[in-house]
Amino acid sequence: MEWARIMAPLSGGDGDRRVMAAAATLARAFEAELLCVHAPADIADLAPWMGDGFMGGVQGAALDTVRQAAEEGERASRAAMEAEGYAKCSFVSLRSPVWAALAMAGRLSDVVVFDDMAARGRGALYRSFQQIVADEQRPTLVAKGVFKVGGVAAVAWDGGKEASRAMRTALPLLRKASSVVVITAPAATQRKIVPEKLQTFLAARDVPCEIRVLGDTGDAAPALLSAAREANADVLVAGAFGHTRLREFIFGGATRAFLGAEGPSLFISH
Repeated sequence: MEWARIMAPLSGGDGDRRVMAAAATLARAFEAELLCVHAPADIADLAPWMGDGFMGGVQGAALDTVRQAAEEGERASRAAMEAEGYAKCSFVSLRSPVWAALAMAGRLSDVVVFDDMAARGRGALYRSFQQIVADEQRPTLVAKGVFKVGGVAAVAWDGGKEASRAMRTALPLLRKASSVVVITAPAATQRKIVPEKLQTFLAARDVPCEIRVLGDTGDAAPALLSAAREANADVLVAGAFGHTRLREFIFGGATRAFLGAEGPSLFISH
C-alpha cells in the first residue's frame, strides 16, 4: 500500500520551512496529499491561571496575546506552505482543544513529518512530537538536513516488535530506495537474530537488501548510527521506545540516541 497523505505539523516559527521542504519531498515521491496543520498554543492551557484571584484585565490581556500569536502563526505557516509550491497541499489551523485535533489529523495520515529540533526537545512542537510518536504511535519521519527519497536506506534490526513495525510501515519508502542495508547487533539483545529471514521477507516484497552484522559493540545505538553513516544512508528506519517510556526517559535508550545524534534522517514507529 502506497502512502496517500503526509502530515506536516507547523508552529508558525522558523522551523516550518524545513518541515515543509521535507514533507513536500516525501509527498512528491508518492504523489500524495500534503496536509499542513498549524498547531498554535492552546487557550485551554491558560485555564489553571483563570481561577479566583486572577485579575480580569490581566486575564483578557493574556487571552488576547494568545489569540494574536495564533493569528500571526497561522499567517507564517500559510506562507511556508505557499513558498514550497506543492500543488496537492491542504491547510488547517487548529482550534482548542488543539492536541485532540492534531491527534485526529495524525490518525488519518500515513506519515507525520517533524524536523530534528522537535525531536531533540526544542521548539514549539516538541511536546506534539512526543505525543504523536509515543502516545498516538504514528509513523514519523524526523528530517535531518536535506531529506531526499530514493537514496540509501538503512534498517536497524533487533528482531523486536518495534523494529518490525517500523520496517513494515516503511516498506513504501524502502521500495523507492536505491539500496537497502539491514544493520544488526546480535550481541546487544537476548533475542536470537537471523537477519537472513528479514532479507527473505524484504525480497518477497520487492526490497532487495544487504546485511551488515556488527560485533560486540557495547552500546548498540552509536554503532548502528556509525554503520548507517558508513553506508551513506539518507534515512535510518528504527523502532521507537522499545522499553517503557519511563525507562527511556531515565536511561536514554536507543531512541533518544537516534533522535539526538547527527546523521541520517529517521523513520520511526512505536
